[in-house]
Amino acid sequence: MAGRLEGKAAVVVGAGQSPGETLGNGRAMALLFAQEGARVLCVDRVAERAQETAAMIDEAGGEAYALQADVTRAAEAAAIVAEALARLGRLDILVNNVGIGGGDRPVHKIEEAAFDRILSVNLKGMWLVTKAALGAMRAQGGGAIVNISSLAARAGGIQVAYEVSKAAVNRLTTSTAQSQARYGIRCNAVQPGLIDTPMAVAGIAGASGRSQAEVRAERDARVPLGGRMGTAWDTAHAALFLASDEAKFITGAILPVDGGMGVRIG
Repeated sequence: MAGRLEGKAAVVVGAGQSPGETLGNGRAMALLFAQEGARVLCVDRVAERAQETAAMIDEAGGEAYALQADVTRAAEAAAIVAEALARLGRLDILVNNVGIGGGDRPVHKIEEAAFDRILSVNLKGMWLVTKAALGAMRAQGGGAIVNISSLAARAGGIQVAYEVSKAAVNRLTTSTAQSQARYGIRCNAVQPGLIDTPMAVAGIAGASGRSQAEVRAERDARVPLGGRMGTAWDTAHAALFLASDEAKFITGAILPVDGGMGVRIG
């Protein structure tokens, strides 16, 4: 039986992950896409992390390549697309999985440098890669873009730059969907809630001085559905659906993957 992405060429930006006990969203998406038949270019700002993900795909019998890139630089965003075309021959799927939050604080406390850096990566970087990819997708008659947003786009209060950046990602998604539909290009977003990833759990534990077990238990307790965070596989399966031809009539959607937290927030 053919995979759901059989014959597709996919780029996953943010396909590596920070060290931790669990799996990150980007790596999970790259692995799942490859399992479903896609050839994958794994992109990350840290070369070794991208290479590790690509090696995992190769070892499982898939086809993957690794590329180091800084998405905040237009030339490197263009290089991602050029590498995809050189390695894969086309670009059917782009996953924009970028997001940082270091130094973020409430609106009255955040420093200008932290605000600028977070917006540059989380929003500008996503726009630059999307812009670079659209030329190739338009030339070949279509494509699917999946942006990774966050429930922080709708709620929070303690990480203003991250929250604003992800709200902007949602609008970038719908704007891209509106302007590119005539070219057969779809653009949707996955909006995860609390997910048990290394960046989230290990990052919070390191910043707060608490154990990962303590952070994990506190986050689990906040989730209405089952009292447990989601995993990177939950994000990955949502992204797989939006990237696949099963979603061929869906564009401009913001798909919550949050265990009911968004409903509770209202």
